[in-house]
Amino acid sequence: MSYENILYEVRDNICYITINRPKQLNALSIATMQELKQAFIGAGDDAEVRVMIITGAGDKAFVAGADISEFVGMSAVDACHFSKNGQEVLNVLENSKKPSIAAINGFALGGGCELAMACSMRVASEKAKFGQPEVALGIIPGYMGTQRLPRLVGKGIALEMILTGAPIRADEALRIGLVNKVVPPEELIEACEKIAKRIIGQAPVAIEAALEAVNRGINMTSELGGMLEADLFGLTCSTEDFVEGPKAFMEKRKPDFKGK
Repeated sequence: MSYENILYEVRDNICYITINRPKQLNALSIATMQELKQAFIGAGDDAEVRVMIITGAGDKAFVAGADISEFVGMSAVDACHFSKNGQEVLNVLENSKKPSIAAINGFALGGGCELAMACSMRVASEKAKFGQPEVALGIIPGYMGTQRLPRLVGKGIALEMILTGAPIRADEALRIGLVNKVVPPEELIEACEKIAKRIIGQAPVAIEAALEAVNRGINMTSELGGMLEADLFGLTCSTEDFVEGPKAFMEKRKPDFKGK
């Protein structure tokens, strides 16, 4: 499938998805969001893809926000639909069977920060900046920023970011747990690929089950989350990969997982 606003490439079991609107600081237009949804679904359904790496074109921005020109002047009803459509796209990403890594190479503001938070993990360039500045426009985050940010960094810090609209640097994002690691700009993609390759070396069914256990369990009580975990643990123990994993361990060799 061809895209106008993103670049899509699969190489060595990694799907590289790049928002390709550098002149607009990779702002998330409605068309871009729909292309991203198609890309996330496509990567999820592609047996060759094991991990997604998501980034922005150029060296200034991961995604500097939504395309403001598209929602200024909307009615309340239209704006609500706009928000729900964006949430749906990012939910597809978060709930994908394939883990995703945000390679944050610059500004990750508004919808850009929300896109990064929907990924399984986040690696930031030292030059990256994060923020939810929507209150300066008289609105609030609309792509699940008010929900994902508190879950990642805690209620107090999330409210400080959302209510002040003030951006934070990469080192502060690391300190509060918004990103997994910070690296020099020239090492960003390599750092993401290193994580991706480590994931690719693990049992595919176990990776999928672990994603489901965390993504679904985080919204459950501990008791229900434990029940979900036990069910998925049982599922993984019934796979051929579970036969192969301990056998390879005992034989002191690299396991040959088949994803079955």
